[in-house]
Amino acid sequence: MAEVGIRIEALRKRYGEGDRAVDALKDVNMVVAPGEVVGLIGPSGSGKSTLLKCLGAVIEPTSGRMILGSQMIYDDGWKIPDLRALRRDSIGFVFQAPYLIPFLDVTDNVALLPMLAGRPNAEARLRAAELLNALDVGHRAKAQPSELSGGEQQRVSIARALANRPPVILADEPTAPLDSERALAVMRILNQMATQYHTAIIVVTHDEKIIPTFKRMYHIRDGKTFEEAGEGRAL
Repeated sequence: MAEVGIRIEALRKRYGEGDRAVDALKDVNMVVAPGEVVGLIGPSGSGKSTLLKCLGAVIEPTSGRMILGSQMIYDDGWKIPDLRALRRDSIGFVFQAPYLIPFLDVTDNVALLPMLAGRPNAEARLRAAELLNALDVGHRAKAQPSELSGGEQQRVSIARALANRPPVILADEPTAPLDSERALAVMRILNQMATQYHTAIIVVTHDEKIIPTFKRMYHIRDGKTFEEAGEGRAL
């Protein structure tokens, strides 16, 4: 299967049965190309979190199809036998909080995932150094997370998300705690990393500061997605 980034077709997620059933996702269709950053926007309760959990192989959809990179991961049932390995190797996660491991230095925080995937320590550390330098935090390689600014911590979390060269990154409100300057810096970085590493990125956000930066967005309402063109304002 050729690499497609992210493709979601007719995805549904139902909670419960019978009269108590609730359709959190009713008909979700999305395409994100490799190297593209797309926004996902919608009110609370619209299905954003459910969709992200399905894409992240955290919860199982009810029906539909999901393709990540070159893998059909779901087609009315999981097609990947080891979902933990899928999350580790094929999906990068960036959250509102960086969730760095406090007792590991910056390099070890980034190198840990490749090491867990079986790569030699030297190779994992070389990859960590490459990413940290690309994100302008290479000079903080030996620092502890508590010694970093909020913007530096978020850059390290982006490096960690890219450590295993995943075809997909799911970013959940990555700029929410940041001021305008740092929020736009994070979006600039995500766009640069998407282009450089050919990664498809979905950014879930309520942050009005960054919405004008998207060239394409999906709105989700009542469990359904609607695509629209964005401003694509230069960063």
